[in-house]
Amino acid sequence: MRMERGPRTDGPMIQAIGPQGFKVDEGYYPALLLTPTRADGWTPPPIAALEIAALEPILGASPEFVLLGTGRTLVQPAPALRRALEARGIGIEAMDSRAAARAWGVLRSEGRGIAAALYPL
Repeated sequence: MRMERGPRTDGPMIQAIGPQGFKVDEGYYPALLLTPTRADGWTPPPIAALEIAALEPILGASPEFVLLGTGRTLVQPAPALRRALEARGIGIEAMDSRAAARAWGVLRSEGRGIAAALYPL
């Protein structure tokens, strides 16, 4: 799948998704943390064990909400993670990682202050 950058988007954008992972700029990442200003590779814990500490690198950007791409299929995060984020005034939207990658591009083109954590496909 190829994704094109919209005209109003700045910052890292996912340009493609494939067997190597998510393509951002010239690099491929099997798993990815994104903010409006940076993209970093990530070694995520199992989704059932995901805690707020694993998301700290993207929370410093004070996002409105976090897009959580849970891999090939949608898996809801633990209620404790949802509560911990909501206690900071941050929402969380879980979806499969392909949908989260597409949503990232759309929401960033709208100028939304979001962050994303994408599990491998």
